Amino acid sequence: MSTTETSPKPKWPAMSIAEAHAFLTAPGIPFEMEEKVIRGVKMRVWKNAPPTIRDAFLAGRAHGDKTFLVYENDRATYETFARAAITFAHELIAQGVKKGDRVAIVMRNLPEWPAVFYGASLVGAIVTPLNAWWTGPELEYGLTDSGAKILIVDAERLERLNEHLGNCPDLKRVYVARERDEIADPLIVKLESVIGAVNDWGKLADRPLPDVGLDPEDDATIFYTSGTTGKPKGALGTHRNIMSNIMASGISAARTFLRRGEMPPQPDPSAPQKSTLISVPFFHATGCHAIMSPSLFGGAKLVMMRKWDPELAMQLIERERITGAGGVPTIAWQLIEHPNRSKYDLSSLEGVSYGGAPSAPELVRKIRETFPKSQAGNGWGMTETSATFTNHQGEDYENRPSSCGPCVPVCEMKIVGPNGEILGPNEVGELYGKGPNVVKEYWNKPEATAQTFIDGWVRTGDLARLDEEGFCYIIDRAKDMLIRGGENIYCVEVENVLYEHPAVMDAAIVAVPHRTLGEEPGAVVHLKPGATATEEELRHFVAAKLAAFKVPVKVVFWPETLPRNANGKILKTELKKVFADATA
Repeated sequence: MSTTETSPKPKWPAMSIAEAHAFLTAPGIPFEMEEKVIRGVKMRVWKNAPPTIRDAFLAGRAHGDKTFLVYENDRATYETFARAAITFAHELIAQGVKKGDRVAIVMRNLPEWPAVFYGASLVGAIVTPLNAWWTGPELEYGLTDSGAKILIVDAERLERLNEHLGNCPDLKRVYVARERDEIADPLIVKLESVIGAVNDWGKLADRPLPDVGLDPEDDATIFYTSGTTGKPKGALGTHRNIMSNIMASGISAARTFLRRGEMPPQPDPSAPQKSTLISVPFFHATGCHAIMSPSLFGGAKLVMMRKWDPELAMQLIERERITGAGGVPTIAWQLIEHPNRSKYDLSSLEGVSYGGAPSAPELVRKIRETFPKSQAGNGWGMTETSATFTNHQGEDYENRPSSCGPCVPVCEMKIVGPNGEILGPNEVGELYGKGPNVVKEYWNKPEATAQTFIDGWVRTGDLARLDEEGFCYIIDRAKDMLIRGGENIYCVEVENVLYEHPAVMDAAIVAVPHRTLGEEPGAVVHLKPGATATEEELRHFVAAKLAAFKVPVKVVFWPETLPRNANGKILKTELKKVFADATA
């Protein structure tokens, strides 16, 4: 068990992970588990999770006049949002949308995004969010691959897609949000003509829910993977996959209390509303499944920004009394290091959580030091696990800052060796995961499905190890591991050492081609504001902690935050070009 010297005085002995999970999932407890056979595989599931997206929607509507969505000058309550979603659902029915039809969403984070997502879900459509950062040809691929019948876009994405719409024969109607110009194309209509402007949603009629039968195992979403090779694959998720996140998000906080020897507090209906400053996109599994769905179910407020800006973020934290923020570690560093931080009241922050990238152990301590009421949180998941698979916070995170935590109780993990053998504690191999959040298959890709999903387990492609208590340590992407003259180098191991240097804010290790050794490690580093470090200084810093063959042969300093995909993962393919240019 991890040490808990910094914890409050226990009321009874602190529990192990296994004891805490057994306590929290016992019969009669909200997080109770049961066993079900799903697609021929026996697995643990949450007994009290909402069965379908519609059930979560109804639970959200019960929050009534509480604020749900905030974007610039737009505000929607739970009730006005619900009316917009139901109105859009009836519009889809009028357009002939039936259960199983694909409805694609391509827009930035706007209040309209949750409204059309839940509206399409209510009619049993398979909602297909596409990456709003994709190019026109990439979006065309997503629309044709999914066979989307309906498309909802914002004005920016429509401009990018206009010349491609004619290549999408399955499309019957396009709804565009926030379009100011007149539209001549009969295929395209303004979304506001159906649901009105956000601040007018309260004027919409209170219409009945569509009469569509939904089941936990029904297909619900297609999220495309951010794969680095080949075309993206559409991960087909069910209602149960998505709803599993709602319980996963709640149990981690309760476990933290038990781990320090305290009883989790009872929910207080009179407590201030929880609120999240969302800086990850809804079109990613994290934004949709791990943030939007639990927020809806729990009655939290979601505050959106057009573009991440640390000073605006601090203004919003003060104005909206934000309790949770994060996304990737760099965001946390920017809040902590910002020269104007003391000008704002950030005392409402209770949690700063992130994933998708390693973080310096120092960051965990800095969050507690800078925001005394808050605790750092971390976790691991992927599109194929519908976001959350492990979670990590509180003293556990402080004591194991290089871990992404144990898996949530309904899930299982195992480490598999190169010959298919199951490895023991602290042995490095490929991470496999199993649970009710693992998606059904890849859309229309039976070969890729057979390679990735095996008897209920998903092959993650991540190299990892599990310690004796079940804490997971992601070592590296299997395909990104460097091999220098026959010696394996796990990039994350070197990156973690660089993060320990007090001047380093962002770091990535990539392969530098070498004629005889095959490849060598190169580092790309972004320094904290006002901090300085030299290439030799950083190389010596790594050399003092790791074997010589792991020391970067070259360090390049990047002038800004390292480029990332929508997932928050550093785009190493972009960074490799720096070294390719240098060696050309």
